Amino acid sequence: MADRLADWLGARLWPLAWATLVANVVLVVTGGAVRLTGSGLGCPTWPRCTDSSFTPHGSLGVHGAIEFGNRMLTGALVVIAVATFVAAWVSLRRDVRVLAFLIALGIPAQIIIGGFTVLSDLNPWVVSFHLLCSLAIIGLSVVFLHRLSGFGPGPSPGPLRTLAWLAFAAAWVVLYLGTVVTGSGPHAGDADAARNGLDPLQVSQLHADFVFLFLGLCVGLYLAVRLAGRSTLPLRVLLVVIVLQGAVGFVQYFTDLPVILVAFHMLGAALVSASVTWVLVSVLEPVATGRAARGSGEPGTASEPGTVPHSPPLGADAGQR
Repeated sequence: MADRLADWLGARLWPLAWATLVANVVLVVTGGAVRLTGSGLGCPTWPRCTDSSFTPHGSLGVHGAIEFGNRMLTGALVVIAVATFVAAWVSLRRDVRVLAFLIALGIPAQIIIGGFTVLSDLNPWVVSFHLLCSLAIIGLSVVFLHRLSGFGPGPSPGPLRTLAWLAFAAAWVVLYLGTVVTGSGPHAGDADAARNGLDPLQVSQLHADFVFLFLGLCVGLYLAVRLAGRSTLPLRVLLVVIVLQGAVGFVQYFTDLPVILVAFHMLGAALVSASVTWVLVSVLEPVATGRAARGSGEPGTASEPGTVPHSPPLGADAGQR
């Protein structure tokens, strides 16, 4: 029975990998909803919701329901992560197993960090770390999908690789500074939660400066990739995400941070993490190895009957430059 279940999951590794990515993006948005509605301490303790119950009661009101709902979504994410890990374990490829394990490990780690977030009364630095971990799991999920597409390390010009890493590093500086800006602003997650004490104006300006640096690096990388005759689809997607995210950021700043725009900005942060990771792996791992998710692990090995086929590559838009 267990073997049949593992085989059944193994044949569905590709959709499970996508489900993992989408669910983690959704979790960023719902976590943002918890903060933006002031529900961060809707369940005032952890792992229980109250000292006497794992579920909220009427006196906690809508804030308790929102926070508890976010915790339940994390539980659903655990189920998806475990199913993905079991499906990947059927694979004979060690890299697929390792990535699935790291993603699955990240979920309980996030649950524990979330617990510390509550127990610290929404300390802004802990909240920042909590969000950054979610963004890192999103990036790992993209690498996982890229590997399932059959891609692996291959020859790539040194300057191209360096520029890709610089853009990736700049993206993470931007994401980190975004969490610092939030930690200095009004959306603390609870009326009594402390702020980080930094000047919102100065931190926002620093954040914007690095956004422009990030954008410049991505434009340069786009031109370099195009000149190298490589697919520019990942970079085109990333540039669109950056422009839209920047537009939302500027509008929210000059309109006193309306909740709906801040929520979209958090969604944008998740999309930045996903798209910049896609760009990085498309530069570092441009070669289609032909290794299926349950192949022998050797290049060119066909997948076994009834298992995941050679899935459509992320960014394989041959001829679309």
